Amino acid sequence: MIVLLVLSILWTANLFINDRQQIIQEEQRLFSENAILVDLKSGKVLFDKQSKVEIYPASLTKMMTAILAIESLPNLDQRITIPYEMFDKIRAENASVAGFVAQEQVSVRDLLYGNILPSGAEASISLAIAVSGSEKDFVKIMNDKAKKLGMNDTHFMNATGLHDNKHFSTVKDLSKLLRYALQNEKFYEVFTAKRYTTSATNVHPDGITFNSSMFERLPSTSIKGGTILGGKTGYTDNAGLCLASLAEKDGKQYIFITTGAPGNHNTKQFHMTDAITVYNQTF
Repeated sequence: MIVLLVLSILWTANLFINDRQQIIQEEQRLFSENAILVDLKSGKVLFDKQSKVEIYPASLTKMMTAILAIESLPNLDQRITIPYEMFDKIRAENASVAGFVAQEQVSVRDLLYGNILPSGAEASISLAIAVSGSEKDFVKIMNDKAKKLGMNDTHFMNATGLHDNKHFSTVKDLSKLLRYALQNEKFYEVFTAKRYTTSATNVHPDGITFNSSMFERLPSTSIKGGTILGGKTGYTDNAGLCLASLAEKDGKQYIFITTGAPGNHNTKQFHMTDAITVYNQTF
């Protein structure tokens, strides 16, 4: 009997070791250096790869910009005049833009889509100024919100995610942010949009059409038993390719966030490969 008990314990221990080795192998298969998969409803972490390691969030920062703008500017039809002062910095940093120009009068709704879909820096900064009067003051609100959400390893320096050594987060913290933001119906609508055309403005009478940077590059929205519903991309030389995405599978919704994938916008989109891989293995 004792021998059988010992053999049973050893067999169970061996299964645990094998399972652990399998998890490590799966982690090593990911191109991204950091990753986390979370059940949207329960908040349960289903997959974790260095999720608490400090990273640069790049344009995933704009998720915070969007939710704060939505909460602070309830009238989405309110018109905002695009300030001209920011464009020198945007050009100098070679930041992505949505296509708005100085002195253009744009609705808050259009700025939100411009901030998320094409990741327009001018849209992000315009929202920040509309909320707080300056990007610097908006950053204070960003950091206050981060504390309230329990994002204890996050510090923001701007509304766009342009690189700054003091602008950092973790994918664990970013999952807290996205899970919170997706509870907001307006944010959910923007985050899951594939395409959007703005209303007419004094500069663009026919509006501007945006395509989601994620859906444009995603090989397929289909995963086993479900679909990828929406997402936000990010990239800087320091951050690597980043992705925050939402998927539905077998009636449940999941968020998956990665940073630090190799490549750039012109290479294979390894962050999206990782998302499809992990979503397909989710059960």
